[in-house]
Amino acid sequence: MAPEGSENLNALFVVGTRPEAIKMLPLIAAVRDSQWFHPIVVSTGQHAELVAEVLAIDGITPDVTFDMPKGPRGLNDLFAKVMLDLNQFLLDRFGPPRKANVAPYPEGYPSACFVHGDTTSAAAAALTAFHRHLPVVHVEAGLRTSDTLSPFPEELNRQLISRIAALHLAPTINNKANLVREGIDYARVFVTGNTAIDALRIAAEHRTPYTDPLLADLEDDEGTTPVVTVTAHRRENWGQPLSRIADAVGLLADQYPHVRFVVALHPNPEVADVLRGRLFGHDNVSLVAPMGYAEFARLLRRATFAITDSGGIQEEAPSLGTPVLCVRDTTERQEGVSAGTVELVGTDTVDIIEAARRLLDDPAELADRRARRNPYGDGHAAERIVKALEYIAYSTEAPTSFGPGFARSAVLRAGGRDSEQIGFEGGWPEGWAG
Repeated sequence: MAPEGSENLNALFVVGTRPEAIKMLPLIAAVRDSQWFHPIVVSTGQHAELVAEVLAIDGITPDVTFDMPKGPRGLNDLFAKVMLDLNQFLLDRFGPPRKANVAPYPEGYPSACFVHGDTTSAAAAALTAFHRHLPVVHVEAGLRTSDTLSPFPEELNRQLISRIAALHLAPTINNKANLVREGIDYARVFVTGNTAIDALRIAAEHRTPYTDPLLADLEDDEGTTPVVTVTAHRRENWGQPLSRIADAVGLLADQYPHVRFVVALHPNPEVADVLRGRLFGHDNVSLVAPMGYAEFARLLRRATFAITDSGGIQEEAPSLGTPVLCVRDTTERQEGVSAGTVELVGTDTVDIIEAARRLLDDPAELADRRARRNPYGDGHAAERIVKALEYIAYSTEAPTSFGPGFARSAVLRAGGRDSEQIGFEGGWPEGWAG
């Protein structure tokens, strides 16, 4: 990081969870390495050790980590704690809030506050920054299910941050369209690709050893054993949905004894205990401790496919050629569903088994799914974002957005075509133009 007091503009990054850290890592590193900006990194303490571990992959250390009480806590408790701690940090380091529309900024005052995605930490940080007249930049903006109860509370967090943010960094053109439909000025939305793909490129440079002894045999495995990676942790799946997911994995393990199922347990014991209780005793199921990001990226690359409710994995796995079975009832990442890199299968045990059997039994289907192009990014999102910041702050050359600038699926729908009808030759299909 540049030394404090340099002429570079300070940029505040607030990170609470491991997924946030993963997706902020390449952007913080790019800002650190730029000649114009200096990152100030705040860890809210929500996943303090995991955040520190991820950021350390590229030599980044949080400037401050808040002391988050251990044990169960409600969403309101978490929201309030982040707001109070962040406000006190800003007060101690930069003094009282600046007044709106007053220039110049006090010396060293951050030029913007960067928050990511949809976590409670991100929403609380955005509201705190707003109260201090500190512009908010929303990384991974515009994802929507339009149902504020699914996923809960993430969907409402996203929408709240969208009302606050000055600059919206949307991964895809569809995400930008979501924001425009909600009344966000299209001129404040920049399509960047997803920084998760950038992070994956960083992690892929490390052949990180597996730390869990249960995976020792995969160290020298040349890919002859089919491996299915499994993760499940989202709040809306707690209870019966999580039990059904676990039952599906157990039945698949019985039906396919030659396939290795690696279940990466979540740190939350309420989640881990359900999976452990229903899957313990299967010889071909490895219940492994929470994995570091770099080693999990290696496992994901090794996998035949993934069964997951993780939003990040829906975006990352296709870059590694790994198809995803998404065990959720809804997903805000519809681009992957349209592209065929993600299949939304829900949490019904029978549906999960049928989807998995199609990939395990049909090599042609598996090969087709592995070859699909990742719609979420090309690994250069952080570079585009830094160029956008330079353009805003210093009127340098404007950056080029990610993607074609329009959504193919939207055009096909408007023309009365199904988005799955692809690859026609010889001009427009008969009747396409109406």
